[in-house]
Amino acid sequence: MARHSFLSFFFILLSFSITSSAFRWRCHQDDAENIREIFSELNLTLTQDCCRIHDAFQCDPNTSRVYSVRLAYFDHAEKIPDAIGKMTNIQYLDIHKMPNLRTEIPSFIANLVNLKMFSITWTNVSGTIPDWLHKLTNLESITFSFNNLSGSIPAFLAEVPRMTSIALDRNRFTGSIPESFGRFRNSLPTIKLGYNMLSGAIPRSLGAVDFNEIDLQHNDLTGDPSHLFNNRSKSTWFLDLSRNLFEFDMSNVVFPTRNLERIDLSHNMIWGSIPDQILEDTKLNFLNVSYNRLCGKIPQGGRLQEFGASSYMHNRCLCGQPVSAQC
Repeated sequence: MARHSFLSFFFILLSFSITSSAFRWRCHQDDAENIREIFSELNLTLTQDCCRIHDAFQCDPNTSRVYSVRLAYFDHAEKIPDAIGKMTNIQYLDIHKMPNLRTEIPSFIANLVNLKMFSITWTNVSGTIPDWLHKLTNLESITFSFNNLSGSIPAFLAEVPRMTSIALDRNRFTGSIPESFGRFRNSLPTIKLGYNMLSGAIPRSLGAVDFNEIDLQHNDLTGDPSHLFNNRSKSTWFLDLSRNLFEFDMSNVVFPTRNLERIDLSHNMIWGSIPDQILEDTKLNFLNVSYNRLCGKIPQGGRLQEFGASSYMHNRCLCGQPVSAQC
């Protein structure tokens, strides 16, 4: 009798497990209806359960609700499907490689109050960053790279409570970097603003932030940016200020020594000498200070000679290995 009861319990448990597993991977009815609409707007037909289209949708294994949507490589699509605005449970939205998208960022995205990551990349989306974006208080990351966005960068972006990463590179933004970017509420934020038409000096307030990554290359920024990194204890690992109009004396600059791996200061108007302190950056695996106005002896040691002469070329009077000029 005991053995019979145990087997009965085992088969009931197994049956529940199979049923539960099947339920978990069956798209929730509301999500399924919305995704059918999305497919219809893309001139496609939904032929399988949405939880099994893993390259486009990710489902919560416990609730079967879709929490992530990725639409990519739909070359024919001319707008972001309206039905996405009904999927208020999603936390991740990624629109990628849709070259015929030429509209502005649609206002129905404001309905997605649970959104943590919002990405639109490699499209022709245009217009400005909408004001309603500040209402998405759960946002941790925005990536609007390789588009045709324009106007100024809104001050509120860095003040969204959970924001840690802002990538707006390869657009047509103008104006200055907002002072508010010195008021990130979270540690180790990332800013990528390269390949725009930004101008002016970098606000002093940004010097108080311990950035994880700073990419400001290919703009028209001016002045002395060394307050961004003039601290040994900062955690910054990536620093690209190349192809701007920066002017400062590099001789006494102090670089972070904890994590710094990449420094690109090329194509500016930097003068002075390369400080010996840079030899303390033991993790450094890329350095480029070419096309500046530097002079003096290149510090000998570390990996500085491994980067090759091209990393130091077209300066006023740098000498010592790896360049050919003798000191």
